[in-house]
Amino acid sequence: MNVHHKRRLWFSLFFICLVFAGLIGRLAYVQMVKGDEYSKLAVMQQTKDIEITADRGIIYDQKGSKLAFNVRKFAIWVHRDVVEDKPEAARVLAEILEMDQREVEDSLTNSRYKIFELASELSREKADLVKGQRIKGIDVVADTMRVYPNDNFASHVIGFTKKGVPKTGIEYAYNEMLQGIPGKLVTNTDVNGKQLPFGTDKRYDPQNGAGIVLTIDEVIQHFTEEALEKGLEDLGAKRTMAIVMNSKTGAIMSMATKPDFNLNNAYDLEQQYTKEELAQLEAQEQTDLLYTMWGNPLISMNYEPGSTFKLITTAIAFEENVASPTSTFSTDGFVDFGEARIRNWDYPRKHKDITLLEALELSLNTTFVELAQEVGLKTYYGYLQNFGLFDKTGIELPGAARPNYLKQERMYPMDLASVSFGQANTMTPLHLITAVNVIANDGKLVQPHIVKSLLDGEGNVTQETEAKILKETISSKTAKEMRLMMESVVENGSGKLAYIPGIRIGGKTGTTNKLIDGKYSDELAFASFTAIAPIEDPEITVLVIVDEPEDVNFGSQTAAPIAKDIMDDTLRYLGIEPTIATDVKELKVPNLIGKTYENASTIMEAAGLNWTSEPVTVLNPDSKIVGQFPYPGTIVD
Repeated sequence: MNVHHKRRLWFSLFFICLVFAGLIGRLAYVQMVKGDEYSKLAVMQQTKDIEITADRGIIYDQKGSKLAFNVRKFAIWVHRDVVEDKPEAARVLAEILEMDQREVEDSLTNSRYKIFELASELSREKADLVKGQRIKGIDVVADTMRVYPNDNFASHVIGFTKKGVPKTGIEYAYNEMLQGIPGKLVTNTDVNGKQLPFGTDKRYDPQNGAGIVLTIDEVIQHFTEEALEKGLEDLGAKRTMAIVMNSKTGAIMSMATKPDFNLNNAYDLEQQYTKEELAQLEAQEQTDLLYTMWGNPLISMNYEPGSTFKLITTAIAFEENVASPTSTFSTDGFVDFGEARIRNWDYPRKHKDITLLEALELSLNTTFVELAQEVGLKTYYGYLQNFGLFDKTGIELPGAARPNYLKQERMYPMDLASVSFGQANTMTPLHLITAVNVIANDGKLVQPHIVKSLLDGEGNVTQETEAKILKETISSKTAKEMRLMMESVVENGSGKLAYIPGIRIGGKTGTTNKLIDGKYSDELAFASFTAIAPIEDPEITVLVIVDEPEDVNFGSQTAAPIAKDIMDDTLRYLGIEPTIATDVKELKVPNLIGKTYENASTIMEAAGLNWTSEPVTVLNPDSKIVGQFPYPGTIVD
């Protein structure tokens, strides 16, 4: 072997050794430096995680009736690039799923997603039909659908979900608890991602969502919605709203607004609007209407409570020893603040030496202006704070608003005067009923709540809501005096249409003209009535609001009868029987429309019916009756 060959041999050997050294170094790097990373990648390629959906928690009423639950459904998923004969697949799928064939084919062909959901919430029958076609690239996947068995029932409270995503109400507020934690199935797969028949699978079970028990009573909610629906139709109103609260605990027993919407079809605007109306609107305008339809005005709408707020002013005056029920007042029917004038509703009538009780029965603004001035701004506002009227209520629902109130340091005497009879400051209906409930609850401010308890997946109670007393706002003595005055309003004043024979009811009416472009409307108003029953030992506090009644704006004639219907049914349901002996007979309301005031008086006296007019005092006996409530022919006790 010559020298040249030896050199070539040594060079080759050196090169081979160098290559092996490099390979050994690379192998060491892969195993020792990148080993963990590549092991994870290998596992990812050789296994597949399949999510196991957790069952969403059930929502119940306070007695265990299901208000929202899940049912097993199925979804169709498409692997776009795997589907071979797309026109034929589209034809078969469209026929089974009752879809447009061209739309299905367009999705199979042109979808920007390689894997997508074609249809959901399918019955087992349809799912089996699709599965039986054995179309390559089409998978049938088990799914769940949220169901609301009572459709529109308590829609603004319960809320709804869309494909598992919460949108409103309790569904939204408690989503984290309701949705649970999904599990997963880890399975071995081949190079194409298909499950191996003899692989080792590992299952991680889901944690199902918590159940939620509401304070809503299904029966009382039904009474409330029925009365509101009737009021909506009879009064031609834009909306009717009501809350029934447990006087002692602050639990919301019913909360409803009409019109409402079907929770199973929440995106259908034709529930409240005609096709013609919707056709005139842009897409964004329709979206805005959806959010308005879903919103709960009882917790989110700030409004001026009007004369119902005179209860709060009176209670403050009693607590400060500024007045008593027998204190006397005189008024010329108005009070001036510079160039501004506040009038009574029966202006220009004058009142001389009337008691505070009579002033409340007649709902005279000037009397309550005088009370607030006697109390003084600083003290008065301190009480408003203690009535819970400056903060959020703490209700467990989304969208709850904070009141809008005038800042004390920027107020003038005219402002305090306006606040005293329910103008200037605005609050939600829930704020008002919570404040009025202080009178029902012997002076204690209790936080309103709508969730009774939380349940685990086995139905065991894990958390229970206790009544939470926030403040001792007024004395028990003041509260009792106020309840007696409210009772007199129902027996002798503007609340007569809320009277229930044999049961002691206390209440106060209110009418608030709406602010339109900074001016009070002469036609559009909120008519309201708030009540406590029974007076001797309150069980329920009620608030009814009629938004824009068509003919008559007075709360005494619109909201009070609705409140009566709700209270009558609710008190009987709660087992609260009449305690006062009465000899009740049914009478038919005569038709007074077109009659003079004098003739109407004669007719009503002959019929044995008590009645009141708006205004209460009519100066001209030949004035004609232009409207009446209850309507002619109505049967009354």
